Amino acid sequence: MNIGFVGVGRMGANMARRLKDRGFHVTAVYDTNRAAATSLAAELDCPASQDLSEVTAESDVIFTVVSDDGAMREIFSRSGDNLLVNARGKLFINCATVSPQVHINVEKMAQKAGAQTLEACMASSITQAREGSLYLMCGGSEDAFHKAEPILKELGSTVRFIGRAGEAAKVKALVNMVMNINTAGLAEGLALGTALGLDLEMLRKVFSQTGAASRVLETDGEDMQNREHTCFFSAAHAAKDSGIALGLAKEKGLNLPLAFATFKQYTRMRKEGLGELDKSGVAELTFKGRHKRRKK
Repeated sequence: MNIGFVGVGRMGANMARRLKDRGFHVTAVYDTNRAAATSLAAELDCPASQDLSEVTAESDVIFTVVSDDGAMREIFSRSGDNLLVNARGKLFINCATVSPQVHINVEKMAQKAGAQTLEACMASSITQAREGSLYLMCGGSEDAFHKAEPILKELGSTVRFIGRAGEAAKVKALVNMVMNINTAGLAEGLALGTALGLDLEMLRKVFSQTGAASRVLETDGEDMQNREHTCFFSAAHAAKDSGIALGLAKEKGLNLPLAFATFKQYTRMRKEGLGELDKSGVAELTFKGRHKRRKK
């Protein structure tokens, strides 16, 4: 089976490496960052396609791992060159965190072109992509899911079918919304602990054994303390994903003050030039004396 990748940043590149290791034939990669595409192509011994339609032509299954709603619309509907040119019989597995309606629209466009799509939203990070231990939430037709499942099982330790197109994207938005709230809350707890003169090693231990325990305490607590913010999930993406969840809440007439406050924090990081730090970098805004706010 020939597999192509569109979007070979941190996640896409490691997914491609994983499938290559597992014996799949990666036949084409594409990225708007040409250097990233050519570097990975050389590593995987495959072409770095200059056109989206070339990826489709060279592949039976195409993974897309792009940045946002606009990028997703662009790769499927760009005038003159897009993934749906001569796409009949192809399967597109779309892994980016984008708005549910975008997944629904892309599925409709693909059906008109004689192709299938499946959203495979990822609730994991770079290390899991490389190791094949992603948590994958899928939305689309059951037929598309069953076709994709053997490949997805090489990428994920959990592969869960959620429902029709858009449903997995809703779940992913909520996962990231809650994760971002927890991350920002942890940063504030540790920042206050420092201001009070408490030992953070002790405090993190107490947190882990009480109601303050959380998954982000395990993944981000020590990094916040040590100011180690190597990017696994960027603050810019945290802002985008919390924004998606808030958009869904607005549609339903819900007020989510914690989600909104967290969105504001991550949006501030982006505006302050901290958007490419890991989400743990929100601690830079809360620990006293760490980050001096830019003058407007």
